[in-house]
Amino acid sequence: MTTKKQVPACNLPQQAIETIERMIYKNGDDIAVSIGRSFERLEERIDAMESRLYSRFADVEDKMEQAEELIRESAASLHTAGSPA
Repeated sequence: MTTKKQVPACNLPQQAIETIERMIYKNGDDIAVSIGRSFERLEERIDAMESRLYSRFADVEDKMEQAEELIRESAASLHTAGSPA
């Protein structure tokens, strides 16, 4: 069986308790601000990624339109080349 050693209680003065409370609240605010800034940076990165995606989608759409135009031109030239003169 283990025995527990009793640690004598230490009474902190009210001023020390208030100082500790202020430190806890101050750190809590710092942590909240840090988390808030992290979310802001994350939001900025998401916005930038979204912008790049839309830009790439626009590039793909442009390429598709160019390809469609080339196909139409090729089909038209084949159609006119195959018709009797």
